[in-house]
Amino acid sequence: MRVLNVVGTRPEAIKMAPVIAELRSRPDHFEVMTCATAQHRGMLDQVLDLFGITPDYDLDLMQDNQTVFDVMANALTRIRPVFDDARPDIVVVQGDTTTTFISSLAAFLAGARVAHVEAGLRTYDNYSPFPEEVNRRMTAVVAKWHFPPTNRSRDNLLREHVPDTDILVTGNTVIDALLTVAEKECDTSAAPFDAMDDTKRMILVTAHRRESFGEPFENICDALADIAERNDDVELVYPVHPNPHVLEPVNRILGSAERVHLIEPMGYFRFVHLMKRAYIVLTDSGGIQEEAPSLGKPVLVMRDTTERPEGIDAGTVKLVGTSRENIVRETQRLLDDREEYDRMAQAVNPYGDGYASKRIADFLIEKGHIV
Repeated sequence: MRVLNVVGTRPEAIKMAPVIAELRSRPDHFEVMTCATAQHRGMLDQVLDLFGITPDYDLDLMQDNQTVFDVMANALTRIRPVFDDARPDIVVVQGDTTTTFISSLAAFLAGARVAHVEAGLRTYDNYSPFPEEVNRRMTAVVAKWHFPPTNRSRDNLLREHVPDTDILVTGNTVIDALLTVAEKECDTSAAPFDAMDDTKRMILVTAHRRESFGEPFENICDALADIAERNDDVELVYPVHPNPHVLEPVNRILGSAERVHLIEPMGYFRFVHLMKRAYIVLTDSGGIQEEAPSLGKPVLVMRDTTERPEGIDAGTVKLVGTSRENIVRETQRLLDDREEYDRMAQAVNPYGDGYASKRIADFLIEKGHIV
């Protein structure tokens, strides 16, 4: 079977890397090709290099100040020749990016079957997260096979009338990638580790969601400043996304704050080891809600909704919104209350055991020859 894997962003590449590796390990069944749309360029390339993936096709979509319109229009136009050349039987996509939806739509138009990794996540709010909620729901419409990470995600698909025989609960492939990388040795004498104080508890921050731009993002930055000011034994490390809507308020509000390290975005390898070093994770990311609990780190999600409620139910994740007061209060609780901290840190991660990619490959071998 000719399989085309499509990735466009760093999180997609991280979650697809173990799938690509697993498919490659079965050459009797799969001829494996990879297409990078490069919706995000630099951060995507770091992950591809880490996992030894050289794309067979590269659409090189990244532009300065690109809009969702730009990415969608250019992706659909540039991916058509890829299908003409690759002639895939199966197109594997991941998650909820614009790359995910557009490549799925193109595969459908080209007559290829779509396999959707990390299917079935829902908030049922089209604008939170935006545009990801709509991307993943439209991908589900054209996909043939669906690989939800949890039973809750499977139930969402069943409610949308996806046939049960086309669904396999796999766990999340990000755990496959995370556990592989976390086992490797990391030089902690280099940046950013060399600037940290080992006597202080480190809070790792990631915040960049589009729907938070403006006042909610200012609230997040103000809350981070408050946390640093109130706790002499705490330092914050924040790899800052290059989007101008993120850079401006972060530098203005946090640029001169004590014990706040604003650093460049880093490769996945060093970021995983930064998570290992963290005491608490504050984030508006999706994937980190799945990854950090596998390392025993409590996660506070600075969003009003999450498509990953399993972590909340399991107790590994807490939704704290974008209110300045709420972010500070819930972070302070974890800093001050060891029992509450241990309750979250020791909860069982509901997102997987590290064998999701194997399950996906087994399923495609079983089902892929059935037209």
